[in-house]
Amino acid sequence: MKTTKLPRGAIKPRPAVLAMAPYSPPTAGRADKLRLDFNENTVGCSPRVIAALKERLDAAALAVYPEYGEAKAAIARYFRVRPEQFVFTNGTDEAIQVFINTYVDDGQEVLILKPAYAMYRFYSEVAGAKIREVEYPQPGLEFPLQPLLDAITPQTRAVILANPNNPTGTGVSLLGIERILHRARKAVVMVDEAYYEFSGVTALTEIERVPNLFVCRTFSKIFGMAAMRLGCLFSHEANVTRLHKAQSPYSVNALAVMAAEAAVEDTAYVESYVAEVLAARELLCVGLEKLGIGYVPSSANFVLGRFGKRAIAVRDALRERGILVRDRSYQAPGCVRMTVGTREQTRRLLAALEEIWNQ
Repeated sequence: MKTTKLPRGAIKPRPAVLAMAPYSPPTAGRADKLRLDFNENTVGCSPRVIAALKERLDAAALAVYPEYGEAKAAIARYFRVRPEQFVFTNGTDEAIQVFINTYVDDGQEVLILKPAYAMYRFYSEVAGAKIREVEYPQPGLEFPLQPLLDAITPQTRAVILANPNNPTGTGVSLLGIERILHRARKAVVMVDEAYYEFSGVTALTEIERVPNLFVCRTFSKIFGMAAMRLGCLFSHEANVTRLHKAQSPYSVNALAVMAAEAAVEDTAYVESYVAEVLAARELLCVGLEKLGIGYVPSSANFVLGRFGKRAIAVRDALRERGILVRDRSYQAPGCVRMTVGTREQTRRLLAALEEIWNQ
């Protein structure tokens, strides 16, 4: 993305913003294609969500600021926490922003992994934080537990990690997370569990016991509500009161919380979609092996394939066939990330890959 030169007399932004690289995800032109590029739910949200919105939405409902009480109670029951133990956020992105705004001052150290979700670095840079990165080991891209532990020092103010990680798909056990929390007792630790349902490993059960732990979840993945922009940031009740102070009071819209109430009621939908994705993920991995294409074993709803020098060519050839995948060569050389949807969608992807790979 080209940076436009400031006109004469314009006021320059903060140095931290000037130093940042722009983040421009390729979101245009995705309609009517098989969307395997952003790890979304590939079949859509529960029918109960649409029904609830149609039933409850009217002109009067849109004219007032949102109220969160009933929705918070319903979401708390689903996640088995108390309403006082989380805040609603405008997607996981705002969860990261509120976490950083609450705890990190200019020049303080934030420890993140590489490669990882771009917003961890983005919001840390906006805050003017000093960023330290711990790299995933090549070629396996396993979670770098010991290097991360070694990198935590008394100067570390915050640690942000995803479990499983995006884009590698690899994760760490709860025991590993506990070791990180113990090592980082003088820092705040956020564990992003956007893909929890596909891995089954969670630290959410520990928020009452461990005062420096924060866990975020999203409704963008398993629930099929990426357009709604809704997330939750969980922590000890005392921490949550401080998070509220750093957050706009109405950052989450009423439609999102209406949809969330309906979504968590349909547990059968969630369980069915998870089962389908796990079966499709196995199908994809077996298919890649048959084609002789390497990949990173994944605990998420995507697989990082190793296409080497053909990575971008494969991505483009798939797009010509109406299938969108995400090139991640800038983070993991020669790698393309493929979202796992249904088995039918996976068979379509594999058929196209076979045609492309054997050319």
